[in-house]
Amino acid sequence: MTYSDRAGLSVAAPVIDLIEGEVLAGLGLAADAFWAGVADILARFAPENRRLLAIRDDIQAQMDAWHAARRGQLHDAAETERFLRQIGYLVDEPAPFVIGTQNVDVEVARMAGPQLVVPALNARFVLNAANARWGSLYDAFYGTDALGDPPPSGPYDVARGARVVARAKAFLDQALPLDSGAWADVAAVDTVALRDPEARIGRSDRGWMFRHHGLHIEVVIDRAHPVGATDPAGIADVVLEAALSTIVDLEDSIAAVDAADKAAAWRNWLGLMRGDLTETFDKGGRAMTRSLAADRQITAPDGSPIVLKGRSLLFVRNVGHLMTTPAVLLPDGSEAPEGVLDAIVTSLIALYDLRGLGRFGNSATGSVYIVKPKMHGPAECAFTDRLFDAVEDLLALPRHTIKVGVMDEERRTSANLAACIHAVRDRIVFINTGFLDRTGDEIHTAMQAGPVVRKAEMKSAEWIAAYEARNVAIGLTCGLSGKAQIGKGMWAAPDRMAEMLDQKAAHPMTGANTAWVPSPTAATLHTLHYHAVDVFARRAEVAQAPTPGLEPLLIPPLALGRNWSEAEIEAELDNNAQGLLGYVVRWIDQGVGCSKVPDIHDIGLMEDRATLRISSQHMANWLLHGVCTADQVEAALRRMAAKVDAQNAGDPAYRPMAPGFDGLAFQAARALVFEGTAQPNGYTEPLLHAFRRRVKGENIPPPSGEGDHAQHGGGG
Repeated sequence: MTYSDRAGLSVAAPVIDLIEGEVLAGLGLAADAFWAGVADILARFAPENRRLLAIRDDIQAQMDAWHAARRGQLHDAAETERFLRQIGYLVDEPAPFVIGTQNVDVEVARMAGPQLVVPALNARFVLNAANARWGSLYDAFYGTDALGDPPPSGPYDVARGARVVARAKAFLDQALPLDSGAWADVAAVDTVALRDPEARIGRSDRGWMFRHHGLHIEVVIDRAHPVGATDPAGIADVVLEAALSTIVDLEDSIAAVDAADKAAAWRNWLGLMRGDLTETFDKGGRAMTRSLAADRQITAPDGSPIVLKGRSLLFVRNVGHLMTTPAVLLPDGSEAPEGVLDAIVTSLIALYDLRGLGRFGNSATGSVYIVKPKMHGPAECAFTDRLFDAVEDLLALPRHTIKVGVMDEERRTSANLAACIHAVRDRIVFINTGFLDRTGDEIHTAMQAGPVVRKAEMKSAEWIAAYEARNVAIGLTCGLSGKAQIGKGMWAAPDRMAEMLDQKAAHPMTGANTAWVPSPTAATLHTLHYHAVDVFARRAEVAQAPTPGLEPLLIPPLALGRNWSEAEIEAELDNNAQGLLGYVVRWIDQGVGCSKVPDIHDIGLMEDRATLRISSQHMANWLLHGVCTADQVEAALRRMAAKVDAQNAGDPAYRPMAPGFDGLAFQAARALVFEGTAQPNGYTEPLLHAFRRRVKGENIPPPSGEGDHAQHGGGG
């Protein structure tokens, strides 16, 4: 990699090409002044970033020693809390407060609906997600198992089409009830009388636009369409306003290990902010070009124009505090903190939106939305707040232009959530429970305490219920309603929409006004839940319940006294090993950070680094406590490598792991388990990055300790 000096920093050529050749040039900003500001921010924040990481390590070391000394003992709530306060893990609750965030877009503050998370490196997926603001309900029902059976292959199934229409009209009966009768009997949408006449917004270019629970519903009229031709009212489709927001992800769902990767990811964010991102691809033998959708033009009943946004409101998820990047080297030759660079560059690029220089607008209120993951406690949140202050000063932005979404996915953040919110109280727009990373951190935090329960049992552990309930209750107490999102995590099985419709209905009932889904189609279907539940009315009920206490949150999910059979141990190891290998082999060999990976039962699940963190930490925990042996782990990895090879047999780019078991992907998977107890907070990134760089041909030595012991979807 070629580096050039910029204000004492060594900046890699791909980054210079992007920043100076594309970003600054279009904004009319001077490169020298920009790089001087970057150097100043890095000089101020890189040392503090390192100190915060050292505090993480020190706290974990103290917890490891404390747990090891009490191994096998029953949990003592009072003693645990005393110890955690003594070491600074728990801090005092702030005095009652209400967040002061201003200039928040309606999609975040006053609407309830699905949220997508999409890997920034995949332009086609990014465009799909950004355009998922609107989705066909007919297509979603027809093309998935949402009706209870899988979609048919071959030509159009008339009988299934009739079921789709009936189900969609039943939804209209619920969301847009008529004065009398049912939508199935409507002969003319133009004159239909609604129980709530105000629900009719106006005429679109394809039919009529309605609104329910703040979400728009378009009833498409086309008597020339094969479906509309057989419909009494000529209804050819029902289109729902679906993915209100999308998180463009620079973190868990991508494999960005060097300057070229970072520049490519930032460039896609630039294309979104300028509105000129396109992607050409082959579909069914035809070249197709995808671009961002235009806004929707509606004519109100009084003839006045209404413009409805055609795209999701875009957030960008920066990298957390842990990783560094070779994209920029500090004056001492060390790598720059990746999260600090992300904050600077993504905010710089967002100037295209703030200045109205793009083809489309993103934020109508002049805000930049950054999701910050994997923060541990209020001190790290306060660091992010000061960092965003510095970026605003560099870019001459008013204070708190840059908003922050706090991922509640680490145990020290969950236990101090009110204090974390308080640390960013004037810029927070989002809290979200991330069950997967949160489980990985739970395992690592209690690594020395004893063996943890099997993964399937983890979902019924006491801490989970307390975690989910406390997140919403604390968010409401801190005044997030009407100013910020309260979110829930991902549905990981994109092919199981019937199950999603059944289970994810619980999310709006908690009072959360968004939840993650794995695809635009899933967003369309999940929208039905927000029509079924008035989230903001539900919040008034939820707020009456007391906030669950801290005690259940701190109970580790240990299996003390449990004796599993050999068959149970082997099954658990196989399950973990298969998921681990299926993800890692794509990450290491192909640089795929998020994809639909078949599980051990051949069910496609969206996998990312959060799921990998669980699998690797679970195996490391059982190995540490003698539940299994190193030979058993090795045998499971080899058995499952053969299975993963078979599952990927149709991929011409795939490199089989068996029978040699000597490839870098297999070595990386082994290292994640056998070195799992030593990884910072159980994170997988350090090992993944090191092995991926070796695959890319960089002259980097093996990770420390590899020796004899020598993939991804959107987080949450």
